[in-house]
Amino acid sequence: MDHVLQLELIEKEVVSCRACPRLVAWREKVAKEKRAAYKDQEYWGLPVPGFGDPKARILIVGLAPGAHGANRTGRVFTGDRSGDFLYAALYRSGLANQPESVDLGDGLKLKNVFITSPVKCVPPANKPNQKEQSRCRPFFEREISALINVKVVVALGQIGYTSAAVEFGLSPKPKFSHGLEIEIDENKKLLCSYHVSQQNTFTGRLTESMFDSVIKRAKIIAGD
Repeated sequence: MDHVLQLELIEKEVVSCRACPRLVAWREKVAKEKRAAYKDQEYWGLPVPGFGDPKARILIVGLAPGAHGANRTGRVFTGDRSGDFLYAALYRSGLANQPESVDLGDGLKLKNVFITSPVKCVPPANKPNQKEQSRCRPFFEREISALINVKVVVALGQIGYTSAAVEFGLSPKPKFSHGLEIEIDENKKLLCSYHVSQQNTFTGRLTESMFDSVIKRAKIIAGD
């Protein structure tokens, strides 16, 4: 099957998934109760598939949808501060056509980048359990298999790194650190960054220049 069609099929299957009762209950609860600032908006309240360029040479791996970001808008890193930070960086690097992402109809397009997460539903306290991660893993594995041009994987945070390391057979893996670079094979590398969460960006643990450096390195490896 053509890799674009594979990604479209995976997207449909992701959106219809109800495999994890705890996550289904939580994502729907958040979508019903809403945040006051978004009380007049209809929340997505479903699993969130990957998004980006099917021909991407750069794959960015996060953790899971944000409760009032992707769980509200239906697109990864869209509608919250984490997404604001990420997409602004991609825009500065020439990998996105605009510096922000607010909803599915905002016209955002990515060039040479695909973004996904190993967990497709928003988890309580941003902490999916091991069983939930295992149930979701086949979607993540199939996305990676369909992205046949990927040369570099950018892992955001410890869970993004662990998920990518397991997927690419990096065991025993080196300890996570910002800027860590690992050779997956002769054609592919893994780069690590602190997650673009508010906890990191608001405290200065992850600055724009730090993240820009990771994205710049990813572009060099990808030959962009």
